[in-house]
Amino acid sequence: MNDRYLSVTQVAELLGTSVRFPRRLIEERRITYVKVGRHVRIPESAVQEFITVHTVEPVKIRRGAYGSAA
Repeated sequence: MNDRYLSVTQVAELLGTSVRFPRRLIEERRITYVKVGRHVRIPESAVQEFITVHTVEPVKIRRGAYGSAA
């Protein structure tokens, strides 16, 4: 088990969000976390999994049978 455990602040920085966002993920149980006494830590693998699951791939637009409309 070589997973790093990140603080809420570190997760917010990694995601480029405010601290409130990872706190809400924890409160809504949308991300795996570990309680160490009063402290909350999030495994780095859980953050990567969250990013992977919520990544939206671009849509390829198909051209019509008659070419493009100019």
